Amino acid sequence: MYRYDERDRTIIGERVAQFRGQTERYLAGELSEEEFLPLRLQNGLYIQRLAPMLRIAVPYGLLNSAQLRRLARISRDYDKGYAHFTTRQNLQFNWPQLEDVPDILSELAEVEMHAVQTSGNCIRNTTSDPYAGVARDEIADPRPYCELIRQWSTFHPEFAFLPRKFKIAVNGAEADRAAIRVHDIGVQIVERDGAIGYQVYVGGGQGRTPVIAELIRDFLPEEDLLSYLEAIVRVYNQLGRRDNKYKARIKILVKALGPEEFCRRVEEEWAQIRDSADRLTPEALAWARSFFPEPEYRQLDAAVTEAALRDQADSDRAFSRWLERNTFPHRVPGYRAVRLSTKPTGVPPGDVTDTQLEAIADLADRFSFGEARVTHDQNVVLADVRQDALLDLWQAARKHGFATPNIGTLTDMICCPGGDYCSLANAKSIPVAEAIQRRFDDLDYLYDLGDLNLNISGCMNACGHHHVGHIGILGVDKKGEEFYQVQLGGSSSENTSLARVLGPSFSRAEVPEVIGKILDIYIEQRRADELFLDTYNRIGLQPFKERVYAKAS
Repeated sequence: MYRYDERDRTIIGERVAQFRGQTERYLAGELSEEEFLPLRLQNGLYIQRLAPMLRIAVPYGLLNSAQLRRLARISRDYDKGYAHFTTRQNLQFNWPQLEDVPDILSELAEVEMHAVQTSGNCIRNTTSDPYAGVARDEIADPRPYCELIRQWSTFHPEFAFLPRKFKIAVNGAEADRAAIRVHDIGVQIVERDGAIGYQVYVGGGQGRTPVIAELIRDFLPEEDLLSYLEAIVRVYNQLGRRDNKYKARIKILVKALGPEEFCRRVEEEWAQIRDSADRLTPEALAWARSFFPEPEYRQLDAAVTEAALRDQADSDRAFSRWLERNTFPHRVPGYRAVRLSTKPTGVPPGDVTDTQLEAIADLADRFSFGEARVTHDQNVVLADVRQDALLDLWQAARKHGFATPNIGTLTDMICCPGGDYCSLANAKSIPVAEAIQRRFDDLDYLYDLGDLNLNISGCMNACGHHHVGHIGILGVDKKGEEFYQVQLGGSSSENTSLARVLGPSFSRAEVPEVIGKILDIYIEQRRADELFLDTYNRIGLQPFKERVYAKAS
């Protein structure tokens, strides 16, 4: 993974010192709340419902064990002993004291971390496939491109105050595991006639106006990535609305102009800057790739390790379940990637304690070359685990609460912090998630349902990605009371779709039973080997609606 050079250390060190001075001036009354607001946002600091919240950047989800241990210590010394993984592959502290934030940022800088551009109207953390570099269906490793985008976008003087926040995702595999079509810019790496390039999608997003991004470039040459991104963001910066924050995202601009006209303007802008210094030379690409070298994999006999693994699985049903649900095929024979689940029943999805962060660091050192990855769905991946070590890893993961064999099932849900923390939320998300976890805690039942994504957001900002859940739940306010709207049919994969609202909203107590009725219809109507989304797409919304809203006789 990328390591800071002297320039990185200098820039981040200067930013820490700068914010320390700004914070001291604010606390002394020399800066007003209005003056301090953009300064704290530039350093990832929000004011939430009960306390400040500090969002830490985890570029494209990569963390080394030293960074994990430092996050654990910060959580213990400056917070309440836990942290939260987000859908942008970042990490949040929910209870820091304002006066301690400069010290936290200083500690982060010591392990090559920061909170720059995790908030504000700028280009946020670039996200990617948590299996980058190890997936069998990978066209090219997206991490070097993500790093190039990170360096290009960080402190970019032209894009520090965009009309609205801006999010980019890069996918390098055939399957879309980065949700590229619900981002402001989605980059899909492709290969044509032996040459690497990109499909470029623009104008996706969730929130109040969910939109699926439009393809504006079917093949962009590899060397032109940064200059083309710059052209897109320039057009947006010039034409995006600044009079209404609800209409300021690039998706609104693309819709207003139309994708063809937007594309024409981007191409016109790009023609003027294509030959600029941002063009990626072979040397620049080789430099970026050098930060992601091949780990020192052992030469293993895959047939032997597979046979031993089958014997272990046959003798232990719990291990077999975990193996099936929580491991992922690896391109190197004899290895697998492993997902550590953060979602046992009763734990808010994505939450980890300080001791669990240290445990992840220990597991990464012991089993996966000292590296871990935060996922889009708030779990953690150890990407390079030998198959002959999987049983030992499973046993160790169980001790720390990471071995719930529910990856990809109903209870592996995405959930924002909601009204328990967020000042923007209309309703609480965490109690709804727990109620669903407890209602559907039978693993045999979950496995019979098959892959099923359930996403929960506490408000229309859609931090829980409810618009693209197979089942989406949105917290709404009805005359001062919390209610929940249910949506069906969303997907963030390569066949991206937006969920449709089922009907009138429900009280919190009703939600688990409503989900049960929806699942009953699926079980009754599905065909052989048909997953929930397949059945929904075949029969439509109406059968679910009729069952859920049927009056008792």
